Amino acid sequence: MAKDLRWITIRELALQQGSLGLDNFKLLKRLGCGDIGTVYLAELVDSECLFALKVMDIEYLINRKKMLRAQAEREILEMLDHPFLPTLYAHFTTDNLSCLVMEYCPGGDLHVLRQRQPGRSFPEPAARFYVAEVLLALEYLHMLGVIYRDLKPENILVREDGHIMLSDFDLSLRCSVNPVLLRSSSVAANHQPRKLAGPCAESSCISSSCQPSCAQTSCFMARPPLPKPRKPKSSHRKLPQLVVEPIDARSNSFVGTHEYLAPEIIKGDGHGSAVDWWTFGVFLYELLYGKTPFRGPGNDETLANVVSQNLKFPENPSVSSNAKDLIKGLLVKEPENRLGSLRGAAEIKQHPFFEGLNWALIRSAAPPETRPCDVVTLTTAKKKKEGKCLEFRSNSEDLEFEVF
Repeated sequence: MAKDLRWITIRELALQQGSLGLDNFKLLKRLGCGDIGTVYLAELVDSECLFALKVMDIEYLINRKKMLRAQAEREILEMLDHPFLPTLYAHFTTDNLSCLVMEYCPGGDLHVLRQRQPGRSFPEPAARFYVAEVLLALEYLHMLGVIYRDLKPENILVREDGHIMLSDFDLSLRCSVNPVLLRSSSVAANHQPRKLAGPCAESSCISSSCQPSCAQTSCFMARPPLPKPRKPKSSHRKLPQLVVEPIDARSNSFVGTHEYLAPEIIKGDGHGSAVDWWTFGVFLYELLYGKTPFRGPGNDETLANVVSQNLKFPENPSVSSNAKDLIKGLLVKEPENRLGSLRGAAEIKQHPFFEGLNWALIRSAAPPETRPCDVVTLTTAKKKKEGKCLEFRSNSEDLEFEVF
């Protein structure tokens, strides 16, 4: 953070003025229009610092009962400190607008980049690189008690250095987490997980009116005294593993993109963090094959396919058996049997598909070579029919927004 020129510039300006406003930014282009706001490429005045500025109409949010979603997104962004998740530099409100000043990713999104590849699919090494970084981001979110619920290539942005960044958290669900100590990396049938004591001993969803007493990683400090260690019988004995996963969280909300919806969401059975592992499987499938596995001619057919259709793999392109096996484990229709449902990301990281990957040094790995995505392409690709877009006109120092 200390080496980030954008942090330094934003903080100095905030100290000088006391607060930030729209007049501190020059809006260059509209990058995308989502369900609750419009994102612009913005330059901080009298600097060369570029940001992604999300502008939301407060009256619109209130009338459409989406204010809680906007508040939840801001609160989640304020919690984050991870190389594959966005940085929130500032937030401010005007009389009728709420604005988030976030990190700008000039590399475009994986949806656009995938369509530029031969056959509109990524080679397996490139797909493995991207899904590995996404997996680490999801693991961190789950540790904070955040279920993402909106994983898809359009929401995976590419930074200037080629590494990824998850975006869009307005559909995310905040829950408390339940730290569990497992005796080994493989849970035997007769070994019950040991729950830790402290404020995180219970898991429940956090409403907007509640304070997240255990959504922060500081709650991991509360643990019972450990027994006196014994000398291991074998040098290959596996150490206990701490798993922090919001497994017991439940929501009945019908949220997400049709092709990525988990079966339990469609059936209204209530869902927890396992929905992220379903979408992770669909995400990997799409990167490798250039399409999602259950897409039908219409939304209703797609939802029916997700619930009842068996998983099938095309003959082309050629994909390794390890990749297919991982997808099969993730796209299990019963969430309790899905890979990741018991130990979260720890289970998935140990799959042979990721064999040889140094998780600790992945941030230093060379990313796949991709051509940077221009702003015009982004604007076309990210525009949605849903929601409300805000267009702006600039007259000298005044900014005017209009709905379209």
